[in-house]
Amino acid sequence: MTQIYNRVALIGLGLIASSMAWGIKRGGLAVEVTGYARSAETRETSRKIGLCDQVFDSAAEAVKDADLVVLCVPVGVMGQVAAEIAPHLKAGATVSDVGSVKRQVIADVAPHLPDSVHFVPAHPLAGTEHSGPTSGFAELFDNRWSLVVPPADADRAAVDRVIAFWKGLGSNVEEMEPDHHDLVLAVTSHTPHLIAYTMVGVADDLRRVSESEVIKYSASGFRDFTRIAASDPTMWRDVFLNNKDATLEILGRFTEELFALQRAIRRGDGDHLHDYFTRTRSIRRGIIEAGQDTDAPDFGRGKAT
Repeated sequence: MTQIYNRVALIGLGLIASSMAWGIKRGGLAVEVTGYARSAETRETSRKIGLCDQVFDSAAEAVKDADLVVLCVPVGVMGQVAAEIAPHLKAGATVSDVGSVKRQVIADVAPHLPDSVHFVPAHPLAGTEHSGPTSGFAELFDNRWSLVVPPADADRAAVDRVIAFWKGLGSNVEEMEPDHHDLVLAVTSHTPHLIAYTMVGVADDLRRVSESEVIKYSASGFRDFTRIAASDPTMWRDVFLNNKDATLEILGRFTEELFALQRAIRRGDGDHLHDYFTRTRSIRRGIIEAGQDTDAPDFGRGKAT
């Protein structure tokens, strides 16, 4: 158990924040964890399950005297939240976040923070399709990657402390430049989610296949699309609006690849299809070998509940 901060404030108490709270307690990373959520119901639930040492009814109260403040809210409101808490941050505190977009978050948040406060954005690459304060668990970040994405002028000691914090939560950690982060995530997360939403939407629109058939006969491919598409709609709306350029670039490349496969199927070009699937299969093998999933038939997620 290694204490890194005295007080950590979590603004927003969903899956990521609740997992952080349990992880902080597991690792002894802070003396005290405070929290705030916009919803009174979420705050009350968090109190009932003992998620934080104190859950406050305002963000201003939650961040008072905190050494680390983590914004765990949708990226579209981070600037607004930063403006709200800025007057209440103590000198020397570090503000971080868990947003899936980094360039826009830096642009939205940094101007509101006083010079006496350090800003070290971060992004844990972990999650489930569940949300809310009861969805978190301490092991969520174990052996997953967390990217620390500091602005060019970030304080080195503050950055190193955030890195140590995420390692204490069980993560592998790497630093990354903001624009590169947004491009990488457009490939590995944002566009796949958009495709999943689209595929589920296509099934909904295809009236020749009834809803009961879609549900009853879902093979693993469609089932996994629906798992991804069950993610928080507010969060993903904000992700696409705030990582527009990178997502559109990758979506354009995806469309080109899809047209090439469409042409191969139309022409009966089995060699092209086999070569393509062989190459892409090796990427899946690489993910398994990197310890980021298993080759179990259930994709390592256990029995559905």
